[in-house]
Amino acid sequence: MSCGGPATPISKIQGKGDRSPLAGQKVTVEGVLTLDARMKGGFSGFYLQQADTETDGNPETSEALFVYTRKKTGTPGERLRVTGTVKEFHGLTELVEVKAIQSCGPATVPGAQILSLPGSINLESLENMRVRVTQPLTIIDSWNLARYGELTLASNDQVVPTEYLEPGPKAAKIAARNLQQRLLLDDGRGVRQPKPIPWPPGGLTGTNTVRSGDRAHEIAGILDYRFGAWRIQPERPPVFSPVNTRPIAPLRPDTQHIRVMTMNLENYFNGDGAGDGFPTTRGAPTAKAHKTQLKRLVEALQAPDPDILAITELENDGYSETSAIAQLTRALGQEWSFIATPGADGNDQIRTGLLYRHDRITAEGQPERLTTGLFSRPPIMQAFRPKGQSLSIQVVVPHLKSKSCRGATGNNQDNNDGQGCYAHRRSEAAQALVQWLEQLPTTTAHVGTLITGDLNSYYKETPLTTLKLAGFTSMVHHFHPCSAQQCDHYTFRYKGQKGSLDYALASSSLVPRVLNATTWAINADEPRALGYKTSLPGTTALPWRSSDHNPVITDIRL
Repeated sequence: MSCGGPATPISKIQGKGDRSPLAGQKVTVEGVLTLDARMKGGFSGFYLQQADTETDGNPETSEALFVYTRKKTGTPGERLRVTGTVKEFHGLTELVEVKAIQSCGPATVPGAQILSLPGSINLESLENMRVRVTQPLTIIDSWNLARYGELTLASNDQVVPTEYLEPGPKAAKIAARNLQQRLLLDDGRGVRQPKPIPWPPGGLTGTNTVRSGDRAHEIAGILDYRFGAWRIQPERPPVFSPVNTRPIAPLRPDTQHIRVMTMNLENYFNGDGAGDGFPTTRGAPTAKAHKTQLKRLVEALQAPDPDILAITELENDGYSETSAIAQLTRALGQEWSFIATPGADGNDQIRTGLLYRHDRITAEGQPERLTTGLFSRPPIMQAFRPKGQSLSIQVVVPHLKSKSCRGATGNNQDNNDGQGCYAHRRSEAAQALVQWLEQLPTTTAHVGTLITGDLNSYYKETPLTTLKLAGFTSMVHHFHPCSAQQCDHYTFRYKGQKGSLDYALASSSLVPRVLNATTWAINADEPRALGYKTSLPGTTALPWRSSDHNPVITDIRL
């Protein structure tokens, strides 16, 4: 049959459900080619949509499908007659085993359907059709930007539910809803590690970047479904607005105080400490990457001008001149010293650590570590006193078990309450930490305790509740409370949701002395592709993405 002959309506192929009622059948369709993805590295096909004058008028059925073929006939804006077999491919309705494609000449491109987030429209009814998003969307995740050319978008930033809600069914329900209220901005290609990295337009570099929290406008293209997610294959690049701009380091208060900075170093390992020994079990894969990592960490750790550094994810390799902690200390400058606890650092590959400005601060007494079986990374405690003053504080640095489910059994498995795996172990560790601190000796000059480190728990989860009941207050949340609608201070992003895993928890006697506590958003919002393991232009010696956690900065008046 030639153009204009009998053809199966695409809406009949799509049907009202998730699967085509004609799957496996040979059909002939006519429609307009809207987006061609047969280029090198593309999806080996094109999108075909029914002309606006030929639709069935039913908003429950899609008017487009994907034609999987390497046949070259047709360009966007051309009417085609195609014969092939209907197939459901991992949720995508497509035409395969294409026997013939006939050009029927130029045609009017179907109009784009309006799409909004969150919306009441069943996206299945728009599968493979041209759509246009009239609202600006917020970038909430860039994890797969360098790997697949994808950015995750939503109407607004999404906050981890257990950051503001108690763990339980409601928190789990909101987390599931968040997953449904997002789209991926794709790049129209099926290759891994695209070069250049497509977003933002012009290609990602250290200076031409996009941060989570930024906005994308004028999004238009094909609503596609691949790899378990709805996505836009854009007809033209969206416009990006840098709403979440890179912030300067927090300024120190005018009044006399000490500044404690807390940061997860994202696996700072230094090989053999003499420039060789790479790759290590974690961290930088090469000596060059390690050099970049060290430069960027030093930039990040020096910029806020701290007096004390509480660090996690530091290589557990002793305290010799070639150790990771000694190398980092030297790189920070001759005025820096580290606290050593040889033989008490646990059996994990990483440990917690404390560094301090010995020209400003004195370490008083002996350091302690809690070395019970609950802690493969034992917390470290050291008392510090500013020089010229008589009062001191205890600084305690824990790093609790992660939410990873590897090896989780029994009550450490995920209970689907929003806390992930090993919530029970983290809660036990928090209780053990409280009991340990109650037993440690103090002096009359001691004014309080600051627990600061990576607790791998969001604010409303059980470990934080345990510490709160014991009299410890999260100072970042005290000054900057989080809600579902607004959460400006956080330390981590995971799968498109943000919240805090890192804390500065002040004892009741210390709370009145805390001038401010804040996070510095230098890492969590930055694309992973800008991390120290890559070599993109303009990324050698910057604080940006020096780690995957934002640091916490606490100013205390003694």
